[in-house]
Amino acid sequence: MNPNAYQFPDHANPNTPSVAMGGLLGRTYALLAATLVVSTAASVYGMHSLFAYQHPFILMIGSFALLFAVQYTGAHRSPLAAPLVFLFAAGMGMMMGPAIAMYLRMPGGPTIVTEALGTTAAMFVGLSLYGMTAKRDFSHLGGFLMTGLIVAILASLLNIFLLHLPILQLAIAGVLVLVFCGLILFDTQRMVRGGIQEPVLLVVGLYLDIINLFMALLEIFGSRE
Repeated sequence: MNPNAYQFPDHANPNTPSVAMGGLLGRTYALLAATLVVSTAASVYGMHSLFAYQHPFILMIGSFALLFAVQYTGAHRSPLAAPLVFLFAAGMGMMMGPAIAMYLRMPGGPTIVTEALGTTAAMFVGLSLYGMTAKRDFSHLGGFLMTGLIVAILASLLNIFLLHLPILQLAIAGVLVLVFCGLILFDTQRMVRGGIQEPVLLVVGLYLDIINLFMALLEIFGSRE
């Protein structure tokens, strides 16, 4: 693992002109929007796909493999990076489809999903703007956030397979909301302060922040039913 993966300069890179930074932001957010569109379409397909319901572990393993492929090709600026990120987004979308369909079938399900989407969008925009303009350095949060994420995932797996405590799962979802909000700030500053210059690598981080924030909020809002 790259030891500098969670570090970036305290100030904007003086060798990166503002025009170039504006171009990086534009390419990154355009690619991010496209991946979210692909993921949404794949989620809709996954809601009605028997394969998505019957083989979630195959989709999960395939998505992890694509994630590593995207990171490798992105780091080497390969032309395969962009197509792979779309395949990754499609795989993640299909994997989320059955879960979203479950919430839609609940009483008030469309409202739950709409609230989660709207809250995710509002939080992402607000946190991104804050991350771009804040003078505070969030680089020190990287290790802390990743530790929190790993602990939350392990606790969630323990609860799913052994404890089966709804209140614990709700608490874990709350922790994940905080973790991914922090990661949005962290990843945004990595972009604007010159920590990473490859749009594909930036997009992967922001995409994962968004969809995981959405799924955590969906679980919180869905707990009312």
